[in-house]
Amino acid sequence: MSFDVPDDRQYLASHEWATTDEPIRIGISDFAQDELGDVVFVELPDEGDTISHDEPFGVVESIKAVSDIYAPVSGEVVAVNETLHDQPELVNEDPYGDGWLLEIEPSDESEFEELMDADEYEAQIA
Repeated sequence: MSFDVPDDRQYLASHEWATTDEPIRIGISDFAQDELGDVVFVELPDEGDTISHDEPFGVVESIKAVSDIYAPVSGEVVAVNETLHDQPELVNEDPYGDGWLLEIEPSDESEFEELMDADEYEAQIA
């Protein structure tokens, strides 16, 4: 099976993605949503909270599992996708679009160097 891996963002080994334009938008990959199955609940931090690189910041609950979501980069949360409260299935339907999770102002740009590009991520999930 082939998964969508847009090359305009970077990836964590744990299947989260981050855009490189500010504010940084964060979500989970097409591969991750497929592995999880139908997402039924998403727990996210509040605007103004700080998240830390490689640390859990939220939870995605599906019919199969409850999984932590890890921060690709550190920063302050400037927006939360409130639509997911009522429509968590957007994470499955459009993981790189309407199913985004957070937007942050990054606090350490160098953390991007630790993330994978699309080719590296595709090789990992192959």
